[in-house]
Amino acid sequence: MILGICVTVHLGIIFYAIRGGLSAQEILGRTQDNLVFAFFYEIFVLACFVHAPIGLANILQESFPKSGIAIPLSWLLALLILILGTTAVIGVYTGGAL
Repeated sequence: MILGICVTVHLGIIFYAIRGGLSAQEILGRTQDNLVFAFFYEIFVLACFVHAPIGLANILQESFPKSGIAIPLSWLLALLILILGTTAVIGVYTGGAL
């Protein structure tokens, strides 16, 4: 449910930016030091962190039932989503300076 709301809001933001003709520089200018933005997108990252590995584990378990790769690959995906997603949120919030 949370992921669905985040996707809907994210798509709304994209449509707003496209229709408004905002450049990447203008978008970044609006997101830097914006705690609401950072909080929303970190929630989005956490929702993906939970959702995507569960789906991948199920797909891998059904496709390769005796291989034992479902859990390790799912954990790897979860860690990548968490690390890369949070890094992106911090980068956009701070303007790229970590």
